[in-house]
Amino acid sequence: MPPVLDALEVVTIGDELLLGFTIDTNAAHLARELGADGVRIVRRATCGDDAAAIAEAVRDAVERTGAVITTGGLGPTSDDNTKAAIAALFGRAMYFDETVWQGIVHLWKSRGWPGEVPESNKLQAWIPEGATILHNRHGSAPGIWLEDDQGRWVAMLPGVPREMRGMLADTIRPRLAEKRGARAATVIRSRTIRTTGIGESALHDKLGDARRGLFGLPLAFLPGWEGTDLRLTARGLPASEADATLDRAEAELRARAGDVVYGTGDDDLAAVVLDLLRARGWRAAVAESCTGGMLGMRLTAIAGSSDVMLGGVIAYHNQVKVRDLGVSEADLAAHGAVSEAVVRQMAAGVRARTGAEVGLAVTGIAGPGGGTPDKPVGTVWLAVETPDGARTSLAKLIGDRDEVRRRATQGVLNLLRKALTP
Repeated sequence: MPPVLDALEVVTIGDELLLGFTIDTNAAHLARELGADGVRIVRRATCGDDAAAIAEAVRDAVERTGAVITTGGLGPTSDDNTKAAIAALFGRAMYFDETVWQGIVHLWKSRGWPGEVPESNKLQAWIPEGATILHNRHGSAPGIWLEDDQGRWVAMLPGVPREMRGMLADTIRPRLAEKRGARAATVIRSRTIRTTGIGESALHDKLGDARRGLFGLPLAFLPGWEGTDLRLTARGLPASEADATLDRAEAELRARAGDVVYGTGDDDLAAVVLDLLRARGWRAAVAESCTGGMLGMRLTAIAGSSDVMLGGVIAYHNQVKVRDLGVSEADLAAHGAVSEAVVRQMAAGVRARTGAEVGLAVTGIAGPGGGTPDKPVGTVWLAVETPDGARTSLAKLIGDRDEVRRRATQGVLNLLRKALTP
């Protein structure tokens, strides 16, 4: 029985994926892009470079679904076993394709290679009999489409993310759309609403009955250091209907969640506050202790931030807080560096010394040591000073050192967002 082509499986191949040295971004990209075309990834598997492991993973996927995309193992080295393993699974011999080889030679020469193309690259020109060669204009390894007499198929793509993404757009998506025919009119689309400053369980309760979904769309809660994302997903609908339903559901979620919502999709809170500052014609500067420059890095990572972001001071040591930000030695002695009095003076000091309209400050205990019963690890004070006045906030953050620091940057940016939002 041929596959239904509305659902397929992905097998990503490579020892580096199993060892954790390389993060598997290919499977996530495939799921997003194919989902937009109405094709569900129903199972994802990862295996090493061993030919037997590849054959086992692909055989199981073919038997379940009949439609499989693999990534990886198409290179020119001895650990690239994907083609031969899958060819044997389909009962196909391998042959050397001279046209493919000449294309590889031409590619190397066009890139200025001065000598003979390495002999090992000939491995990329060995093709399973009866396969369709998928042109790769992004690299040297051609993709392979191998199909049996029952209509079951495996599409083999390179593991290099840039090449895989290019070939998916060039070859796989058009081929699947043609095979699916009228069914290609339906899509799978998701909408992410970004929230911060509220815990997952509190947000869950705040949404009331909407937490079970809206207008037939399921709702997922996705907590992370930036906050809790809400993801709505529409499946099996025409594109226009999916978009309209997602629009209605998003509007309802925003109304229920209130001011904890700061964006959609992959919006960065740093970009949001830069836009708010830009709208007022205000510039900002930062004073950082426990975050050690991460706040400034987040703001300056946004393209075009130079018209808003002036600079900052990493005041990690108390002497720098006193000398460069004007923090009172008496307040440091009386309240400690992690205190409302100090963080307020840090924000005011960096604002005064840079001439910025807005000063942001953060000081805290990121860990793993340094905590006390009164100020445990994760205790962070945040401050924002604008022409309209100052705001401070005490945060008790969870996570390891890196996560506490990241959460602290999100916290002070959110404090500024609230100060700038009517």
